[in-house]
Amino acid sequence: MILPERFYTRKNVVQIAKELLGKKLVTVIDGVVTSGIIVETEAYAGITDKASHAYGGRRTARTETMYAQGGTAYVYLCYGIHHLFNVVTNVEDVPHAVLIRGVEPIEGVEVMLSRKKKAKRIPNLTAGPGALSEALGIKTIHTGLSLLSGSITIEDTGVKVRPKDIKIGTRVGVDYAEEDAYAPYRFSIKDNPYVSKGKGL
Repeated sequence: MILPERFYTRKNVVQIAKELLGKKLVTVIDGVVTSGIIVETEAYAGITDKASHAYGGRRTARTETMYAQGGTAYVYLCYGIHHLFNVVTNVEDVPHAVLIRGVEPIEGVEVMLSRKKKAKRIPNLTAGPGALSEALGIKTIHTGLSLLSGSITIEDTGVKVRPKDIKIGTRVGVDYAEEDAYAPYRFSIKDNPYVSKGKGL
C-alpha cells in the first residue's frame, strides 16, 4: 500500500524519519520498476534547523519545493554530481524534510547495476544518498513530484522496525550547522549492510 498523505503531514519530522525505515521506495522510470527497503534516513527540521536548506525561512528556486505539502519529492544536486532524494513532510509552508540515505535493493537489481555500471550486487550499490538515487533513476527533474502516485512512491511493507533495532547518530556533512550539527537526527537499521559509511560528529 502506498503511504497516504496523512503519513507525511504530521508535525514530528524525527518520528517520520524513524518510521520511514522498513518502508519500500519504488521508482518507475521509463516503464522500468526498481525498488528498495529504506534502511537509513536523516531528519531536517526546517527554519529552526541550521543544517536545513530552509533555515531561517530561506526560500529560493531550489528550496521552494520544501515548502510544499508533505508527501512531495525534494531532489537537489550535491557537489554538482549527486542527486539527493528527500521526502517533504509536515503541512504546506512548513519546510520539514527527510533525506533518504540508504536502501536495500529489492526489485530491478540488474537495472540498478546497469545504471551504476557495476557487474555484481554489492552494498555500495545503494548505500549513500547519491548512490541510491543513481541506482533507482532519481534525478533533479523529479523534484516537486507527489509521492502519492506516479513515478516515485513509498509503500508500507507491513514491517515495523523495533526501536531497539534502530541506530541513532548525528547527520553527515553538516559541520557548518554549529550546535545543530550534533542533533541526533540520523537513523538506520542496525547491522544492515546497505547503511552508508558516512560518519557524523
